[in-house]
This record gives sequence, structure tokens and C-alpha cells, in this order.
Amino acid sequence: MFTGIVEELGRLRSSQARGPVTRLVIDAPLVAAGAALGESIAVNGCCLTVVDHGEGWWAADAVAETLSRTNLGQLAPGDPVNLERPVRLSDRLGGHLVQGHVDAVGTVISGAPDLCVAVPAELGRYLVPKGSVTVDGCSLTVVDAPGDRFSVAIIPHTAAVTTLGRRGAGDLVNIEVDVIAKYVERLLGQGTTSPYLGEVGA
Repeated sequence: MFTGIVEELGRLRSSQARGPVTRLVIDAPLVAAGAALGESIAVNGCCLTVVDHGEGWWAADAVAETLSRTNLGQLAPGDPVNLERPVRLSDRLGGHLVQGHVDAVGTVISGAPDLCVAVPAELGRYLVPKGSVTVDGCSLTVVDAPGDRFSVAIIPHTAAVTTLGRRGAGDLVNIEVDVIAKYVERLLGQGTTSPYLGEVGA
């Protein structure tokens, strides 16, 4: 579980196919210093597992499904990536609850400071003004959400220390909608039976 507060802007050192997986090696002095085998790290909002690490770098293996459903498959050596380690129970929850499970890849319509992103139509119902959304692993507040797109305001600090200040029209970004919205929809769906609420929905 993550919070959408980016810890470090790392850079992809290399991407190499190894049979059914692709080994991603990422330069990130801060995150690598505390990395341990088997731990999770979110890369552009996608939860990956540490499989190797050394001084100033760490590595993860990504399967074809991950590469096809996120923007990680588009990365080239030298590209920046947003990194976050999992939240600890003693940490402040600075953003919102983020699973690191990318729901879809969105397309940037316009860049910061008024970032606007087009998303698949089926995600539109989970996006509401003042609600939360994760873009490339960054927890953000929705300004407007007219159907198949949404906008967020990017402050100068966020633009400087994450990938979002570098995104322009046509770029692909990883989107994770608020998991609470999905659970509420499921529980309140037509004909749903809850062990606590009984029959719910119209």
C-alpha cells in the first residue's frame, strides 16, 4: 500500500528482456539505499518487486502484462520515473490510499500546471471534483471530471520533483482511481447482498 507521495525521481538505467520477463534497472540513490530483496516499490504508480540492488540502483522484473497495461513498456534508458516505497503504519498518510495497481493508461491532453488527461470512458464514473486520483504514482485532487477526461492542478514543487512537470500532449500516464469508489460501487450495486446491510441497491 502506498500514499501517492513520490519519494524520489529515479532514472531508468536499462531495460532488458529475459525470457518471459523484462529486467528494469533503476538508478535511485535514496530508494536503493533502503531496498531489500522481495520488497515492493511503486514505479510511476505501478507496484514492482525488488529482485536485485546495489549502491545507488535497484532492479525489478516486469511481465508482459504489466508492460502492456502501464507506461513502463514505453520507457527508454535515461527516462525519469516516480518512485515510492510502501507506507509504514507509523507514517503520515500524506496523500490517499494507493494500491499500486494501475487501472488504465491515460493520454495527456495538456501539461502542467493545468494537467488534463483523457481516460477510458469506463473510468469516468470513479472521478469526481475534489476526489482523489493517482497519475504516474502521484496523489492528486481532481479539479474537474467531464466524462472521459479529468484535470488536476500541478504546483511548481510537484512539477519539479516528479515526471508530471515533463509530461506534454500525447504522453502516456498511469492512472489509478480511488479504490474506495470501486468498493462503494460494488457494495451498492443492484441486487447486491451485504452480510451487514442485507439487500442493498435499487
